[in-house]
Amino acid sequence: MTAATMTAIEIAEPGPPQVLRAVTRAVPQPAAGEVLIRITAAGVNRPDVLQRKGLYAPPPGVTDIPGLELAGEVVQQGADVHEPAIGSQVCALVAGGGYAQYVCAPVVQCLPVPEPLTLEEAAAVPETFFTVWHNVFERARLRRGETLLVHGGSSGIGTTAIMLGKAFDARVLVTAGSAAKCQACLELGADLAINYHDSDFVAATLAATDGRGADVILDMVGGDYLARDAAAAAFEGRIALIATQGGSTAQLDLRVLMHKRLTLTAATLRAQPVANKGRIAQALLQEVWPLFATRGLRPQVRARFPLADAAAAHQLMESAAHLGKIVLLAP
Repeated sequence: MTAATMTAIEIAEPGPPQVLRAVTRAVPQPAAGEVLIRITAAGVNRPDVLQRKGLYAPPPGVTDIPGLELAGEVVQQGADVHEPAIGSQVCALVAGGGYAQYVCAPVVQCLPVPEPLTLEEAAAVPETFFTVWHNVFERARLRRGETLLVHGGSSGIGTTAIMLGKAFDARVLVTAGSAAKCQACLELGADLAINYHDSDFVAATLAATDGRGADVILDMVGGDYLARDAAAAAFEGRIALIATQGGSTAQLDLRVLMHKRLTLTAATLRAQPVANKGRIAQALLQEVWPLFATRGLRPQVRARFPLADAAAAHQLMESAAHLGKIVLLAP
C-alpha cells in the first residue's frame, strides 16, 4: 500500500543551495494518463539550479518541487492507464517533482529502464537524452559523417552529446574548461577537446576541419558565443541553442548567417506540451534505447547524494569540479 506522505525537497525561498530543505508532503495522486512512481533516484540538472535561484519558474499547474528526471517503480495507475504495469521499472521525464520519494508522470514520458542500466544510472538519462535527441538530431538534423561541436563537453548534456554523436558516427569536437575535463571528454569518445581557457574554439574548429567548420553546433552558453558559433560553422551549418549560461543577449552579424546559409534553432524542453515529449520518447525508444546494449551507452554518473543532501548536490553542480551527471538517492 502506498504511503500517505513522503519526503520531498522544497525551495524555501530563492537563494543559494542552503534554501533547499527536506519537508513532508502528501503523496500525489495520478491523474488520467499518469502513473505514480516510487522514486529510487533522481537526476540533478542545471534548470533545477535556476529554479532554486528564482530564475526558472515551473510551468503553470506544475508542483514547486524541483527535479526533471527520475527512475523507479510504478506503484499506481491513473484512469485509463494499462501500461506501464504496476511493478514496472521505468525512467521518466517530468516538468517538476523529481526531488521526492514519489512523483506522478505522464505515461507517454515514461520509458523502460534500458538494459543493462541500474535505476541510479537510468535516473540520469531522460533530461539530457530528450534534450540532445530533440535539438541535435531532430531540429539540427545531424547526419552520419558530419562534424558536431559541443560546448560544455564535460557537462551532463555534453557527455550525452558525445555519446550519441559517436553512436551515430559523427565526428565530435567539444569545448571544456580544464585539462582534466578535456581528458574526460576524450576518454568518452570525443575526437578533439578544446580548452577554452587556452584556445580559441573558432580557430581550433576550423583547423580540425581543414577550414570547413562544424556542421552542427550545440550551444548552452549563448551570449557572445553565438557570433563565434557562426564563424565556426560550416556552410549550411546548424546552430542549436538550448541555454543562455553566458548571457541572454547577443550581437550578431546577420550577413554571416545569410552568406553561410546557416540555420539557428533554439528550444527549451520543460514547457513543451506532453504530446511533444511523448513523441520524443517514442523516437528515443526506437532509435536510441537499443544502443545502450549494442553500443555500450552509459550515462556518466559522477556523484551520488542522499535526497536530503540536495544542497550539497547543487553546490557541486555550481562548482568548477562538476563532471557528468549528479543523482539524488531517495530513502
